[in-house]
Amino acid sequence: MSPLRSLTALAGAATLTLALAACGSQATTDKAAAGGGVGRDQICPDGTLTMGVEPFEDPKNLIPVYETLGKALGEELGCEVEVQISDTYVAEILAMQNGKLDIGQFGPLGYVFAQKQAGATPLASFAGEDGKVSSYTGGIWVPKDSPVESVEDLAGTTLALSESGSTSGDAVPRKALIDAGIEKDVKAEYAGGHTEALLALVNGKVDAAEINSQTLASATAEGQFDESAFRQIWKSEPILNDPIAAGPNMTPEVSKAVQEALLNLPADSVAEIGEYLDFTPPAGKPALVAVTDEDYQPVIDLAEALDLTTDDL
Repeated sequence: MSPLRSLTALAGAATLTLALAACGSQATTDKAAAGGGVGRDQICPDGTLTMGVEPFEDPKNLIPVYETLGKALGEELGCEVEVQISDTYVAEILAMQNGKLDIGQFGPLGYVFAQKQAGATPLASFAGEDGKVSSYTGGIWVPKDSPVESVEDLAGTTLALSESGSTSGDAVPRKALIDAGIEKDVKAEYAGGHTEALLALVNGKVDAAEINSQTLASATAEGQFDESAFRQIWKSEPILNDPIAAGPNMTPEVSKAVQEALLNLPADSVAEIGEYLDFTPPAGKPALVAVTDEDYQPVIDLAEALDLTTDDL
């Protein structure tokens, strides 16, 4: 199986022709000037900018929503944007390290390792209704009639985690078990994804499961989860949403131009992504906001506290 599932973020040959033709138009010239005079020949020398996305949801669901983002970004930059949904968190990091990705959307923990291993630089993340970086929370849920009332009560139970390398589906709940002193007394199992962890609980295969606020929102909307039949026994502190980062081969000037293009994207270009990442884009404000390493310091600290390396992903 290919490590990356690819889609072209511009629909049809006619659209591609128009996008490329627009590179010489006044509109594209103005946008290049806004980006410090960096032109298409510098941003995408071969005509294409490649963007990776971590597999936080089934690729068949992610492909259409990221087509919308890719098309909007391509129009801002005057380039074709090719979006690749990775099979694993590690695959995306390695793709950027090997020069296969120009930019990538990483989970917060994935970004920490992309920065260390691939030299990724954060550019922007998704804004919430207040215009600030949106966030989500990790959680642990049990059936409504479960005797488990707290993290400490999970000793002797089975717990479904999403997959290795996930922030809210692995590292954050594991840290909660460690803090409670019961990490060795809980049988934690990787279900293969956030939705899979939720379904393991729904189908009675485990005693408890990690369910973050993003998965809770999407699964409830899709009728996969009846919240009234379950209880949340633990909730994490807010976690900043996924950063979009530049790869190591991108010059500071090009990175700035791509960042400005991201910050110019309209709310409707990310609205469907918000349904999966549990945020509502702000009305009348930029859909994305600039982020830095400092914004993700809590996740950096978490990785250090758990002594995580890419071997743990």
